[in-house]
Amino acid sequence: MDWRDDGIVLSTRKLGESSVRLSVLTRDYGRHAGMVRGAMSKSMRGTLEPGNEVRVGWSARLSEHLGQFRCELTGAHAADLLLQPGPLMAMSSACAMLDATLPEREAHPDLYHGTAALLTALKSEQWLPSYIRWEVGLLEELGYGLDLGRCAATDVTDDLAFVSPKSGRAVSEAAGNAYRDRLLSLPAFLAIGRASSSRRNDELSDQMRDGLKLTGFFIHRDIFEAKGIKPVAARDRLVSHVWRIKTADEK
Repeated sequence: MDWRDDGIVLSTRKLGESSVRLSVLTRDYGRHAGMVRGAMSKSMRGTLEPGNEVRVGWSARLSEHLGQFRCELTGAHAADLLLQPGPLMAMSSACAMLDATLPEREAHPDLYHGTAALLTALKSEQWLPSYIRWEVGLLEELGYGLDLGRCAATDVTDDLAFVSPKSGRAVSEAAGNAYRDRLLSLPAFLAIGRASSSRRNDELSDQMRDGLKLTGFFIHRDIFEAKGIKPVAARDRLVSHVWRIKTADEK
């Protein structure tokens, strides 16, 4: 058993004195694990930071074995974000979410490319909207896609303002206003037919919080609770960070 592929480092776990169990999201082989020998050296530790892109080679005597990885760094995203706490937390959250929710050795090429695009987007001012869109994509890839293109009640595509927690479908302002306490807010940057430009900073901040609440609701209900997965601490830290930003803006 021997293959090579591009991958994104998700996590490492120490094995013995100088080796680690490495988990990567690869383009063609999905989430895959393997042992890396000599991983405790300074140069290799920098390579195996979660969020980094690597070229990996995997080999094992039998396909069901853990096998061994050979890794070459191709994108040092962790170092690029070291002084940016918000984007760094978002990268850590994405890696931990993938590690916790994806089945092993099942290819998800669209999710791989989407995650690679996210790593680049985290270096821009739009890092948080990009991360929330990535979570929408993760839900879709795992079979829990949200229908945010048209109103579930009237079939219109304009003025979409809410999401039904039961169906995951969008609801327009007119159709959902009377039931707003029972619906989730749909931020403008996720909705078709609503403009998100020329808004005040406090409105944009509210959109980000609404976006994290929206994806978080379905992630917790349909993935964590339904599959018995422990909530991902890295995502909780990101959410707390965003809430602290909002609180500081209000003072």
